[in-house]
Amino acid sequence: MKSILKFTILLLLILSIVSGWLVFGEGTHFSEKIKYVLIPKSATNKKSILKNLEENHIVKYPFILDLFTSITGDWEHIKPGKYEVKKGQNIWTIARQINKGRTAEMKLVINRLRLKEDLAKLISKSFSPDSIEVMNYLQSNDSLAKWNVDTNTVFTLIIPDTYNFYWDASLDKIFQKLHEASDVFWNKNGRENKLASSKLSKQEVYTLASIVDEETNYDSDKYKIASVYINRLQKKMPLQACPTIKYAMRDFTLTRIYEKYLTNPSLYNTYKHKGLPPGPICTPSPKTIDIVLNAPKTDYLFFVAKSDFSGYHHFSSNFAEHNSFAKEYQKALDIYMAEKQAGKN
Repeated sequence: MKSILKFTILLLLILSIVSGWLVFGEGTHFSEKIKYVLIPKSATNKKSILKNLEENHIVKYPFILDLFTSITGDWEHIKPGKYEVKKGQNIWTIARQINKGRTAEMKLVINRLRLKEDLAKLISKSFSPDSIEVMNYLQSNDSLAKWNVDTNTVFTLIIPDTYNFYWDASLDKIFQKLHEASDVFWNKNGRENKLASSKLSKQEVYTLASIVDEETNYDSDKYKIASVYINRLQKKMPLQACPTIKYAMRDFTLTRIYEKYLTNPSLYNTYKHKGLPPGPICTPSPKTIDIVLNAPKTDYLFFVAKSDFSGYHHFSSNFAEHNSFAKEYQKALDIYMAEKQAGKN
């Protein structure tokens, strides 16, 4: 009788150790540092979730998760959402995380965006709204009115940065945070005072920065280019900014702007229409926005790329000088294109 009791106790002890190891030991079954589990609203039942975890190789022992959560009653409280599972997590932690609805905070990393479609893809990639829903929001003045923007100026809300949201964040919640971050940005570093001095609105500075950002990657040239465009605006001259033609054509691969492109009727064609376009042509970097706010006083009215293709520009205050540099650049470009076609480049 004593031997049976000892055996039973030993067996129970072994079962307890094994059970504890299965529940509290490493329960994941993937090599990556992190994996995400998406539990849609239409699939919050036990069968669907276990199938999801098994097919995506999230947990080592789905049957242990099933057994454990059945005993604790966690299956009755499963919440839809996107959950972050880290390599090495145990079954108990994973079960409690899903049960408590501790959905993952996802990052919305915004760098340079040019089109609404780019933003729609970026949001739909990590969050619950699909790209169609985002596009409908971005193309609705009624949806955007609460942020004091319209379908042309909506990008002026966006200061490129990294933003955190839960997977199921609504578009209103996403844009609320973007709006708040924009307010914080403009209220820092004396930007409001610089705005007043520039006699431009926030949206106009942002739009001008978007053009400058598309002209060059060199900060030293950005200051001068900003001064050129500010001088042109003040003299009521057309900006004649090539990046706005690319935007009007919806072709950002253009390396040469031909005369035929300049007849495009789009309001973004700054050769045809004076003043700034109706909205930004990209989301400029915060640094470029500051460059526009700190643009130097110059008498420059023209600029053209240098013929050495260094990416830098010649700046001029009169057309004759500019025309000379422009012909020099066009000649170098013609030679380059001819050699390229001949297979020499």
